[in-house]
Amino acid sequence: MTQGQVQIGQAVPDFTLPASTGGSISLQDYKGKKLVIYFYPKDNTPGCTVESCDFRDYNGQFKQQNTEVIGISPDDLASHDTFISEFSLPFPLLADTDHTVSELFGVWKERTWDGKTFMGIERSTFLIDENGVLVREWRSVSVDGHVQEVLEAAK
Repeated sequence: MTQGQVQIGQAVPDFTLPASTGGSISLQDYKGKKLVIYFYPKDNTPGCTVESCDFRDYNGQFKQQNTEVIGISPDDLASHDTFISEFSLPFPLLADTDHTVSELFGVWKERTWDGKTFMGIERSTFLIDENGVLVREWRSVSVDGHVQEVLEAAK
């Protein structure tokens, strides 16, 4: 467990990031609602597209559980805007370009792909309750069936 990393049963420190909706979004904006935050490596890549479209397709069911969804990646807002319009994503995407929030959640890690080692997002999802307390986490997520599992936990 990295120092400063959020832990289950503890309040998540407030954070603010630029949002695809214009302006910024803070964790405190969601007080009184449950919040699903999914961290994903990159806009418009196969796994991230499937995951984001799954959250899109279940968005109404999350709303029925008083639960909002936001996605966070290191991509900038221009990239997010293209991704949202291409796949009709109904929830905000936040730009964590300096990966401060990714580091807070402990998902900014050394990764290897195609023989290259680099720093990037480990696909992970977090469920925060109405009082801002982390109640569930899914790390190193496999996309298949993941969103349904998160929805069950939100119930």
